[in-house]
Amino acid sequence: MAAAAGSGAPREEEGPGGDAAAPQPQAPTSVPGARLSRLPLARVKALVKADPDVTLAGQEAIFILARAAELFVETIAKDAYCCAQQGKRKTLQRRDLDNAIEAVDEFAFLEGTLD
Repeated sequence: MAAAAGSGAPREEEGPGGDAAAPQPQAPTSVPGARLSRLPLARVKALVKADPDVTLAGQEAIFILARAAELFVETIAKDAYCCAQQGKRKTLQRRDLDNAIEAVDEFAFLEGTLD
């Protein structure tokens, strides 16, 4: 299976017998233009600075917050997409997010926020 060069996505390689091996983590590449975060770090930094309780945030902290936000959005989107598939749809709707929030215990802190 071929993956786009510099995409940063882990690749699955086939082992003996055609079984897919566990994905190996990819080291960051030094390719110019390669991004470690898909969210704009300047926007994340602006959001962090908007919090009056935060007085100082280093670049590493901003990067970790951006990466955590990416993983969160990816996780909730996948769960909402599963809800859409159960309804035999490919397009996410608000009710799919509501259903994902109700179905997954980790999203309990979000209950009532989309009202």
